[in-house]
Amino acid sequence: MDLATLIPIAIRTSIFLLVFALGLGANFGEALYLLRRPAQLVRSLLAMNIIMPVVAVGLVAAFDLHFALKVVLIALALSPVPPILPKKQLKAGGSEHYTVSLLFSAALFAIVSIPLSAEVIGRLFDKPTNVTAGAVALIVSITVIAPLVAGMVLRHFAPGFAQRIARPVSLIATIALLVGVLPIVFAAWPAAVALVGNGTLAVIAVFVVAGLSAGHVLGGPDPDDRMVLALATATRHPGVAMAVANAAAPGEKLVLGAVLLYLVVGLIVSAIYLAWCRRQTANVLGA
Repeated sequence: MDLATLIPIAIRTSIFLLVFALGLGANFGEALYLLRRPAQLVRSLLAMNIIMPVVAVGLVAAFDLHFALKVVLIALALSPVPPILPKKQLKAGGSEHYTVSLLFSAALFAIVSIPLSAEVIGRLFDKPTNVTAGAVALIVSITVIAPLVAGMVLRHFAPGFAQRIARPVSLIATIALLVGVLPIVFAAWPAAVALVGNGTLAVIAVFVVAGLSAGHVLGGPDPDDRMVLALATATRHPGVAMAVANAAAPGEKLVLGAVLLYLVVGLIVSAIYLAWCRRQTANVLGA
């Protein structure tokens, strides 16, 4: 088995284990939290699944961008919250019940929303795509639903064991993810550099800021919920985005580079947002 085969396996395994570790600390009540709060669920889905595609379409229509970046922006806007995001949200102080339920709800909704949205946007730009509900369901099931449910089931029947293995599983998953991602970063970096210029970084930053702003505004009165939804709205699922982009533009070699640029810019802008949130919280506590 060569390196090209091992790297995707390492990434898929690490993502599975990361979400499994999250499930080890969660329960089914937390996963269904948003289903019992329809108003909050609607606001969350509005931010992630309606506003972001509108923003992406506006940016693509307004600016003369490289075709690969146009495709990736649309694909990212259609993709649900990524499976590795909850760890960042919880570390930043987000509430676990909302974080877990948002991940679970977004994954389920994506099975229907992504093919429908891709069809509408494809017709709008006269670029038909072949994104099926089955293909999306397979990705979100492997990366979100199955590991999350498996972790919650194990916690339900063996809570002590689940608590003991949660940290080691998360550590192993993080190491495996780094091992799998680093070669891809090195391979995609020349393509990412080739896209820099002509306002590329500014447009990606606007896309991320729009997501953070929409999530922050629609997150509700709880500061933790606002932060969780802001990160979830601005941070998309790169695996689903790649699948959508490859379906819309098969053979486009700069797609991976565009996704990498988004991840780098998103990481920087999100870090600035989190620092701002902490400063706001400190000001409130100090008042």
